[in-house]
Amino acid sequence: MQNIFEQTLLFEPWLKYKTPIVRQLAFTVASPNILSQIPDQLHIQHAFELHHEQVFFEHFLAYEKRLTELDNNPTPLVEFLKQLKSTRLGLRFEYLFWFWLLDDAYHHYQLIGHSIQIIEGANTLGELDFLILNKKTQEIEHWEVALKYYLAEHDLALQHWYGLNRTDTLLRKLTHFSHQQFKFNYVKNHAIDRRFAIMKGQLYLPTNALNNALPLWVNSERRIGTWGNETLKDFYRLQRQEWICPDWQQSSPPAYWWTDGLYHNRTTQQFYMFRNTALPCVNC
Repeated sequence: MQNIFEQTLLFEPWLKYKTPIVRQLAFTVASPNILSQIPDQLHIQHAFELHHEQVFFEHFLAYEKRLTELDNNPTPLVEFLKQLKSTRLGLRFEYLFWFWLLDDAYHHYQLIGHSIQIIEGANTLGELDFLILNKKTQEIEHWEVALKYYLAEHDLALQHWYGLNRTDTLLRKLTHFSHQQFKFNYVKNHAIDRRFAIMKGQLYLPTNALNNALPLWVNSERRIGTWGNETLKDFYRLQRQEWICPDWQQSSPPAYWWTDGLYHNRTTQQFYMFRNTALPCVNC
């Protein structure tokens, strides 16, 4: 297993931008998936794919000039996000993806539709995050995007990764992709050729399992955090929106009183999810 405290050569270009919302946009575009492959243990009903990390690297290179412009003048991005009325991080992440897709001078995708509801009679059968034409391949792609934070327990097996709400597990999310979200073959008069899950966020290992071998599907090219119920030195508590990417300036003093949440060490770039109890809480 790679030592998570020695992840010093990771590709993290979002850290160079000063404007918080632009750092978040850069993370949205450039960061690889938290999974490197679909776990073998997953029961597949409707097949889907994960983008290779090289894809996101290329997206960043094509968008780098635009990100610099937005860092100097973030008004277009700020104005776009004003239509977002929710404080949910997952929805904020989706809107950042939407902004990038609409900036189609910087990539080879044409956005056909966003948040497309599939309705049959009086019933809503499901909703697609993004329907896209890949102009390089001329294929219609269905993308589902998710910003997730999963904490591992026990032997780090797929069924033992839990979200902050304990009913939200990695296994349940992947199963939902395969059994529900990717079940549509024909949308808005388009036959779907390929289906992609885009899962970003962060994975966390328990502090008592740092020497365990990582499952093959964990993307070790992504920064991996730790979680536990011990207080640590030189960590400060991140604001909720900083869970996507910490601000340029430290947003709070070093932690003295510890509460449930995500903590960061700016010197080592380590992330630590603190829990008051040994198990993730339901209401965070």
